[in-house]
Amino acid sequence: MVSGAESFACGLLSGGLYGVAFFPSFRGSPMRTGFKTLCLITAALLGMFISGCRREPPAAVAPKPLNVFFVMPEQREVIEEEEFTGRMEAVERIELRSRVSGYLQEISFEEGRRVEAGQTLFRIDARPFQAEEQRAAAAVRQFEARAKRLESQEQRARSLFEKRAMSEEEYEAIRFETTEAQASHAAALASHQTAQLNLQFTSVQAPLAGVIGMRQVDPGNLVVEDQTLLAVIVPIERLDVLFDLDERTVLKLRRLEQAGVIQSPLKSPVKVRISLADSTDFDISGTVDFLDNQIDSATGTLRARAAVSNETGLLSPGMFVRLRYPIGQPAPALLIPEESLASDQGRPFVFLAAEKDGRTVAEVRYIEPGPLQGALRVVRSGLELQDRVIVTGLQRLRRNADIEAKPRE
Repeated sequence: MVSGAESFACGLLSGGLYGVAFFPSFRGSPMRTGFKTLCLITAALLGMFISGCRREPPAAVAPKPLNVFFVMPEQREVIEEEEFTGRMEAVERIELRSRVSGYLQEISFEEGRRVEAGQTLFRIDARPFQAEEQRAAAAVRQFEARAKRLESQEQRARSLFEKRAMSEEEYEAIRFETTEAQASHAAALASHQTAQLNLQFTSVQAPLAGVIGMRQVDPGNLVVEDQTLLAVIVPIERLDVLFDLDERTVLKLRRLEQAGVIQSPLKSPVKVRISLADSTDFDISGTVDFLDNQIDSATGTLRARAAVSNETGLLSPGMFVRLRYPIGQPAPALLIPEESLASDQGRPFVFLAAEKDGRTVAEVRYIEPGPLQGALRVVRSGLELQDRVIVTGLQRLRRNADIEAKPRE
């Protein structure tokens, strides 16, 4: 920006030079020579005036040190944990299907409610099966009477044969007829038992206690034997969590088992902590009771299962959960607040309040983080107990920037 004095001086200089250049009438005359000399002197004086009036820019002011807060790493006994995701599954899942074909007549339960073992849930039209049972019962009585009659004849024939009053051929014929009648009677009994079972099967009962889902068939529809799905029952007092261990974790666990640091879940119960979709707290406990016998080559994972008690009824099959599996035994570790972590192209680091040449500066320290413990992050390596970890102002911090660090309460 040019000041008013500078503008005035520049105007005088421009006018003088203009006069020298554009007044041809003075060309070659003494007056022109004198005027030219005067203009040059004036230009020199004005240049000195302009340079003397120009202001020097102010010197740059050093930025004030950034005020930050720091904490000291906390040391405590922790158990290393690996986090996995899984799904709740029912311990048992019963698909109700009819064991006879017929038309559904009655439904005697409320969907989504608890049912008890032995409770009647569906009724199929039993009239055709009642008629068949009665026919089979009559056939039993018919063959029973014939068998008794032939048994009586055989006894008399045996007596006559022993007295040589009947030939052996006649006696054997009566004996064979008796045996045939007895076999027919046994077949009739079996048919009667089948008819009785089919009559019982027209009443579909709950094989176990649990919560029943939606009915899949309405009354009046045809139910096909062993095919038509009627409903599904699942017990909810205890549930399973199915999750997959990655191959790296499986190898780590097996090496710890071989070293005697831990025991196999199949020999000693392993407690896991579970968190639901609406919570960040792992406040539900479960016990690992199954590890598969091979790693899935498609996913590189090993299927595992943990049993969870559901006495409160909070859990339900199909729920998504997060699960933390303990690795090793309790060991001392350093923990820092999660908000103190930053990342440099995928490499985690923290800012430390360090002393350098009599100044307090922000020092970058790369670390190896571990799992979360509540709001704190385990640090496997890279930190010392006496380090001052900065927890505020990370977005404005730069390497070796001057800071004023205060401990956070």
